[in-house]
Amino acid sequence: MISRIDLRGAAFPEGGIDRDLLPRAELDVEAALEKVRPICDDVRHRGTAALIDYAHRFDGVTIERVRVPAEALQRALAELDPAVRAALEESIRRARLVHRDQRRTDHTTQVVPGGTVTERWVPVERVGLYVPGGRSVYPSSVVMNVVPAQEAGVGSMAVASPPQAEFGGLPHPTILAACALLGVDEVYAAGGAQAIAMFAYGTEDCRPVAMVTGPGNIWVAAAKRLLKGRIGIDAEAGPTEIAILADATADPVHVAADLISQAEHDPLAASVLVTDSEELAAAVEKELEVQVGATKHVADRIRPALAGRQSGIVLVDGLEQGLAVVDAYAAEHLEIQTEDAAAVAARVRNAGAIFVGAYAPVSLGDYAAGSNHVLPTGGCACHSSGLSVQSFLRGIHVVDYTRDALAEIAGHVVTLAEAEDLPAHGAAVKARFDWKVPPSK
Repeated sequence: MISRIDLRGAAFPEGGIDRDLLPRAELDVEAALEKVRPICDDVRHRGTAALIDYAHRFDGVTIERVRVPAEALQRALAELDPAVRAALEESIRRARLVHRDQRRTDHTTQVVPGGTVTERWVPVERVGLYVPGGRSVYPSSVVMNVVPAQEAGVGSMAVASPPQAEFGGLPHPTILAACALLGVDEVYAAGGAQAIAMFAYGTEDCRPVAMVTGPGNIWVAAAKRLLKGRIGIDAEAGPTEIAILADATADPVHVAADLISQAEHDPLAASVLVTDSEELAAAVEKELEVQVGATKHVADRIRPALAGRQSGIVLVDGLEQGLAVVDAYAAEHLEIQTEDAAAVAARVRNAGAIFVGAYAPVSLGDYAAGSNHVLPTGGCACHSSGLSVQSFLRGIHVVDYTRDALAEIAGHVVTLAEAEDLPAHGAAVKARFDWKVPPSK
């Protein structure tokens, strides 16, 4: 069901492990670009009419309007299962606790007497938040997108999620209910690349946004890449992934269950175990057969995901090599199930989120840990972070100098301008002193 990669005895170069040795899903966003380009151009020129056409073509639904009526949002909330509502409310409460503490404060540095630089944090004015649909329904992604945007102080936000034939062309009612719980009343029945184009270019119903966040399929990722620059983006999210670094102390029942939990997302989902225990590897393989046989989504998602080239059990010589492997892999979700897991987790450098010990499974982070589950995939965790309040803030430097403070540094400014052969830069300073610049100290 799941392959093995044996790295024991391998000599790794000083620069680290060759990432090509590790399991990884194939995701050719570059090839998808040419397919989404005409869709995005069409939305740019035809607006809502194009979105309605693509709803019929891609989602198999006939809709007359794209914006979800306010009464549909309130009806979805009123009809929401009380247990689901309670779970969402607790998820929101915990997410607010964590994300509220991420807020930034302005800071002023006095460089010299009379000369200050202030870093001012300003939220993005308007954002588009994408919530995927299709194989599953993700009200949790509404929470993970909306809460950090609200805590950052974003003044205007819109949510888009694919229309569903089962619900009369509206997004799934649980997604609508989550929006209503969070006070978001601007929601659109639009999915895929066309939703990202709607956000970027605007339509008769939807004003353009400055930034788009949220996970999605390859078409969403390709549209984000295509339109990046016109809009800011969080990341080009690919298929979900879990890596588990485990030793002989790990429980194979837990490890197998956690590998399966990510495999049920998508046939391209990646489930990777890194261990120095061949006994654990064998026990996990047996446990996978038992648990997979007793779960849902086996044929269409779980077995293809576990058997795919993106998943595997990686055998290593010891903890040091295991840490090197997971750092090279840079997983979206990384679980540490080892002896002294907290100390091991503290040594990890590359991961979207780290889950420490036997009682912090990825599923907890997906819903109610308080952390964010919109995380970098495909190895991007080596240079990118997950969604947070910071994602929606821009740092602006405010420079405030008096005449005397400028005079003190003017000579150096002129010297550097002339060294770069940009004499007008120096002249802009000289002009303030009747072309007489005192020597810099």
